[in-house]
Amino acid sequence: MSDFLLTQVINYGSPLFALFLFMGALGFPVGASVLVVAAGAFSQQGIFTWYSLALFGLLGAVLGDAICYGIGYFARDWVDGRYSNSPTWKNARDSFNSRAGMAVYLTRFLITALAVPVNLIAGGSGYRFRRFITYDILGEMTWIVLYGGLGFWFGSQWEAVSDFINNFGWLLLGLVLVGGGIWLGFRRMRIIEERKQKVPEA
Repeated sequence: MSDFLLTQVINYGSPLFALFLFMGALGFPVGASVLVVAAGAFSQQGIFTWYSLALFGLLGAVLGDAICYGIGYFARDWVDGRYSNSPTWKNARDSFNSRAGMAVYLTRFLITALAVPVNLIAGGSGYRFRRFITYDILGEMTWIVLYGGLGFWFGSQWEAVSDFINNFGWLLLGLVLVGGGIWLGFRRMRIIEERKQKVPEA
């Protein structure tokens, strides 16, 4: 799939590159990170103008993220209405908002598999759009410069770089999920223990 899309980018240039990154930001499986690494490699060979690709790609990715945030935002009333009496949802929303900036930034380039869910949660939890878009732009810039720079630096070895990045990303995702599961488990145990302590003795 990525080979086909990359061929189309070679044929049609920066606007199509921006479109594919836009689609990736919305959750379509276009292999956006692979395209960014490959674009950097082919820029080294003079096939692309790197600055043009970076600018168009940034615009496409940020626009896709903003729309994804908007979907979450407009679903906010439905979510709040459904879970308005749930202390778990309120705690989760408050906890996310306190760390949302870092979550948005890191999921742009480090744990990209979580980018779309984070966008939706940011919109649905009422996180301010101005803050969201600031961290989003910074994260997407880091993604394009870092991944594109690696492709440019390693040139013909870009496929090996892309495979390493992909494997590393999935490893990080696994560690995050395991760590989150352990944290939730300990938190639940603490809540149960606190409830037991509040129960009056017979």
